[in-house]
Amino acid sequence: MVYGDKERYQYYCMSLVKHGFAVVNFSYRLAPEHKYPAALEDTALVFSWVMEHAQEYGLDPENIFAVGDSAGAQLLGLYACRFSNRLKAIALNCGIYRLRKKESIGFFPDLTKDYLPGKGTEEELRQVSVSDQVTSAFPPAFVMTAEGDFLAGQALPFVQKLQNLGVQAEYHYYGDASHRLGHVFHCNIRLPEAQRCNMEECEFFRRYIQA
Repeated sequence: MVYGDKERYQYYCMSLVKHGFAVVNFSYRLAPEHKYPAALEDTALVFSWVMEHAQEYGLDPENIFAVGDSAGAQLLGLYACRFSNRLKAIALNCGIYRLRKKESIGFFPDLTKDYLPGKGTEEELRQVSVSDQVTSAFPPAFVMTAEGDFLAGQALPFVQKLQNLGVQAEYHYYGDASHRLGHVFHCNIRLPEAQRCNMEECEFFRRYIQA
């Protein structure tokens, strides 16, 4: 929403390539300069680009998987609510799935004011809360968090809602009280726990590959 770019993810994406996946890495417009739905529009444009250029780059449009971290998980979740037919499965890492008025997320005070044009009307909050938008058509989802992740409390209720809808969803929690990993720990590919998490996500995707 308000932080991050593709350059920070280059080594993480390269590690996914080693697992046998072609990877498209992208940045999106950030708040508060660009408020909702700018980032979601950018996300949708990237998926459209992938579909249009799949043959040119040797991509398989029948087997598209996606990963989103933190705010990227929220964006991917919203995209999946609208275009679930384009995605075989997704991984949502340390994400926010339910946003409420004047909510402070980690070191971002009053996130709704920065992110939403109306500063968090009830309708805006409904539109951007993935948990308020999901249906049984949502794609299979690997949802993970970790000890020390400031959004850890968001993951399990979201997975439970998906499962109650009949969606194939898995909840994964890494670390423990004696070993805090923190928010988006999996991007530090030197960590054994990150390597395990990323391997497990790729194994999850492989279950849904269409031959």
